[in-house]
Amino acid sequence: MRVSTSLLPALLAAIPAVSASGTLGLAIGNKNTDSSCKSTSDYEADFDALKSVTTIVRTYSASDCNLAQNIVPAAKAKGFKVVLGVWADYDQSFDQDFNALKQVVPGNEDVVSAITVGSEVLYRGTLTAQALLSKIQQVQNQFPSVTVGTVDSWNKFADGTADPIIQGGVTYLLANGFAYWQDVDINSAPSTYSYDMTQAENHIKQVAGANAGNIRFANGETGWPTDGGTDYGAAKASTQNAAQYYKSAVCPMLQKGTDVFYFEAFDEVWKPDSTGDNGQSMDEKHWGLFDADRKLKFDVTC
Repeated sequence: MRVSTSLLPALLAAIPAVSASGTLGLAIGNKNTDSSCKSTSDYEADFDALKSVTTIVRTYSASDCNLAQNIVPAAKAKGFKVVLGVWADYDQSFDQDFNALKQVVPGNEDVVSAITVGSEVLYRGTLTAQALLSKIQQVQNQFPSVTVGTVDSWNKFADGTADPIIQGGVTYLLANGFAYWQDVDINSAPSTYSYDMTQAENHIKQVAGANAGNIRFANGETGWPTDGGTDYGAAKASTQNAAQYYKSAVCPMLQKGTDVFYFEAFDEVWKPDSTGDNGQSMDEKHWGLFDADRKLKFDVTC
């Protein structure tokens, strides 16, 4: 998620590596380093590496690479929880993911911590909030015993774009926030991140009104690229900066009591370069807390 600085006015299971009130989770991809789809055994190997840090991961599409079918048995075998994702931007992707969930979720509610419908849909503008709410409600009605919510950029919660979703009774709301994508240097990044999350959470609870006590607010994604990544203006990619961001931004958010899903679990070296908002080629292969060989890059105790 990339947000220009012009937009700024100025869970669950306990984890062994973080002593904090909030829960640390990790966003996890569905492909191996050679771009092949992960199997159940691949996810089991992932979880063996991740278990020193967390026991919960979130995903993006239930059907792509048969993710739900493959990850749920691995999670069950390794004692993990999974937040399954529905890619809601298009009817075809929504239907495929919804059908995949129908095949996997029943009987596995102990492993499926939640379902998120949409990932930055409002930020990209591919659906209106009302259209997204309709899709969320479809999934809620299908799985009444599972928490169902959505994930979007912090500013779409803060500026009122997501208000129909909040007013529609959705209570699991994850806001993504990346100080890196706001062209912020590493020393200013913690205050930017904290500001973004606070603005999103405060607006959500204000709109929720009497229902504010039922809101489960979390940070759906945050992170910083490590060595090999691409700089974005004043935001410089390095493992040292990523470690500093973790300690100075992520740890305080956890200690505040907010659940955080760090982006991401492992480097995804198969990803092609993308074009950033600045028009430059951007390497997005080196955002992992772990490298592609499943080695932890830096200390994650808080």
